[in-house]
Amino acid sequence: MDSATPETLTSQGNGSAVYFDGVSSRRRSVTLRCSDRLEVSEDGQALAAWDYSDIRRADGPAGVLRLACLTAPALARLEIRDEALAADLVSRCANMDDNTPGRRGVVAIVGWSLAAAVSIVAVVLFGLPLIADRLTPLVPEAFERRLGDVADAQVKTMFDAKVCENEAGQKAFVKLITAIREAAGLDTSVQSGVLSSSVPNAFALPGGKVYLFNGLLAKAENPDEIAGVLAHELGHLKHRDSMRGLIHNGGTSFLIGLLFGDITGSSALIFGSRTLVTSSHSREAETNADRFAIDVMHRLGRPAKPTGELLLRVTGKEGKGLSIISTHPLSEDRLAQMSRQDRSASGPPLLTSEEWKALKSICSDKI
Repeated sequence: MDSATPETLTSQGNGSAVYFDGVSSRRRSVTLRCSDRLEVSEDGQALAAWDYSDIRRADGPAGVLRLACLTAPALARLEIRDEALAADLVSRCANMDDNTPGRRGVVAIVGWSLAAAVSIVAVVLFGLPLIADRLTPLVPEAFERRLGDVADAQVKTMFDAKVCENEAGQKAFVKLITAIREAAGLDTSVQSGVLSSSVPNAFALPGGKVYLFNGLLAKAENPDEIAGVLAHELGHLKHRDSMRGLIHNGGTSFLIGLLFGDITGSSALIFGSRTLVTSSHSREAETNADRFAIDVMHRLGRPAKPTGELLLRVTGKEGKGLSIISTHPLSEDRLAQMSRQDRSASGPPLLTSEEWKALKSICSDKI
């Protein structure tokens, strides 16, 4: 077929060629003629003229040749369902598939996608911890306290817990936490309490709040065990680990969300809230808090080993169920470390036997 001789390729109204002008949504049944260009007309009125070199294949359903033109409006489309007509046009348009990825294009797309994924993983593993370390000192303490207030309410709702206020038990707890706080070098802005929950847990929240669950207190056999746990949590406060973890984990969730198509960042918000409530920390932060607790116990003249014994008693060898243990060094490893650095008691007991008994009953209704 000689393109120099104008030739009608379709009959008007036979439905084999449909034209959208890219300006309106009107569907037009058209006549196609080939000369030095592809001419599109309706009822004898010229609608468009496309140079063959500018015609490109567009995505379309099976059995339909959908064409676009580089010089036409961006949304202009020509749809051809007649196989013979489609084949003839394909033979005329040498550049039709220039914008369709070939094997090299697909390989390039896959390669760049893998490179993007590797970059995100590298940022998560190496970049975000550094960013969190740099940003944490810049976060105003007032903002961190507001975050702690939000997490405080979430914790009490999640565990259906309230602060235990047995007078004798509270007096003993204040004595214990005050001694630990002073040895840790923290001021009186630290807030602490015992919550009435059977979960064996203890955690620190942003802004200077430390909570001990009655479930953990019930499993303790002496004040030194609880003192080491509280010192550990004060270590997280001292190092602002909750804020650092929130920045790191929230950023991680956001980047992974982008990797898998969560462009809204909703997973980052959910992950950030989870971090505040569970007070989960990195292995490095957990190890540093252990060292801090050991140092505090030494300053108090008390042994550090009992804390490791409590952790192992609560979790067993699997190391599950306690926030200061989950996703971190196993309990037996931490007990071994505390045993290696242990010292004999050189200071007075932190609580008398009567005060210890009162603390164990702090969540009792009897005052």
